[in-house]
Amino acid sequence: MDETETKWLILLLLAVVAAGTLWYFRDAINPPPVEPVVAQPEPVESRLPREPLHPVEPLILTPGEGELVPLPPLDESDSYFALALIDIFGRDLEALLGDEGLIDKSVASVDNLTRSHVAEKIRPIGRISGTFVAAAAGANGPYYLSPDNYGRYDALVNMLTSADLDELAATYRRFYPLVQEAYVRLGYPDAYFNDRAVTVIDHLLATPTPEEPIQLVRPHVLYEFADPELEALSSGQKLLIRMGADHAARLKTVLEELKVRVAQPPDQR
Repeated sequence: MDETETKWLILLLLAVVAAGTLWYFRDAINPPPVEPVVAQPEPVESRLPREPLHPVEPLILTPGEGELVPLPPLDESDSYFALALIDIFGRDLEALLGDEGLIDKSVASVDNLTRSHVAEKIRPIGRISGTFVAAAAGANGPYYLSPDNYGRYDALVNMLTSADLDELAATYRRFYPLVQEAYVRLGYPDAYFNDRAVTVIDHLLATPTPEEPIQLVRPHVLYEFADPELEALSSGQKLLIRMGADHAARLKTVLEELKVRVAQPPDQR
């Protein structure tokens, strides 16, 4: 072996030793990345109640009352559900009802009443006639919520407050399987709509009654409440304020009575 070959052999051996040394001390030189500790969520079964907080008792007719017609599929229930509502609230409701997805829209609207906005496309009832009325103290304000605005809600409030609540609760129980199906389809597969409905009722009952006149501002096209605490309220609470204290009080009475009928099983009332 000549001198050149000897040098290459020595270099090769040194390279092998260096590589082995680096491999042996690899963790000290280049420690492995620390795996983040990910908190595992609790199983759904442990986070959600196995049973509803406010169970809905199925509607059972007493002898002599006839038989219940089987419920149609959810996507074919519009005409059937509309007839049931018209029987309760009267023919005036027919002109206000949408023409499709009534149960889906009703469920979505109730679910959104505690949030900042209820999109018009998910409302089961069309736009109330008339336009929003604000009173101006001068050419450029300040603006106030006009009592003339309250009359827009007369027909709807009268319709709701004159309804037979026992009949309404019975119809709700009758259609509840479809209502629950719509709630699951909305994105709540492990929750119960009636529990949500009771929460929404409590939320609406907590709506404050501000002193009048209620001042408004108009930063853009639409009016807003000048009081930031009022403006921060949910869509459902602001609706109660916009319709006037008298209307709001009447609807709160209906909500309190309705809660008694849906928050407890019939045999516990």
